[in-house]
Amino acid sequence: MVHTSRPRGIAGSTNSSAHVLLVHDVENLGKRGEIVSVKPGYARNYLLPHGVATVASEGNKKMVELHKEKLKAIESSRIRDLAKIADAVSKYSATIEANATPDNALYGSVVAKDISDALKAAGHKIEAEHVRLEGAIKELGMYTVKLKLHEKVQTEVKVWVVPSDAGV
Repeated sequence: MVHTSRPRGIAGSTNSSAHVLLVHDVENLGKRGEIVSVKPGYARNYLLPHGVATVASEGNKKMVELHKEKLKAIESSRIRDLAKIADAVSKYSATIEANATPDNALYGSVVAKDISDALKAAGHKIEAEHVRLEGAIKELGMYTVKLKLHEKVQTEVKVWVVPSDAGV
């Protein structure tokens, strides 16, 4: 009888399921870092050989938990930093010059990038994708613009659209 070096079973498995730790996101199965139950054949023949998952050993589980705790700490630190930025921006009002007609209509429009550029020029780290406009600004005036820096960090900024000296 010939013995192969291939293991007969997977640690943490029963006849009907094996527990594996996902190394990468797998569609219809789970996200990276999750422990999922799969058929032993699927784990043995696809997930493990392709490096998509690893055996859900106690050591691997502890490493994943430590990694998740580090990610939570990093995320909470990032949220605190974004909250400081949001607080500073909420106390600021941006002024944007634009060419306008005598009846206060703009020749062009003020868009998210224009607001982002004005805030960056004032020293605030706001990207265009953070600016939430309900539509382009097409008239002179004062606007309250919403900013979404993170799912948990949102604020508003006052934007003054004034006529440029060259345009009138």
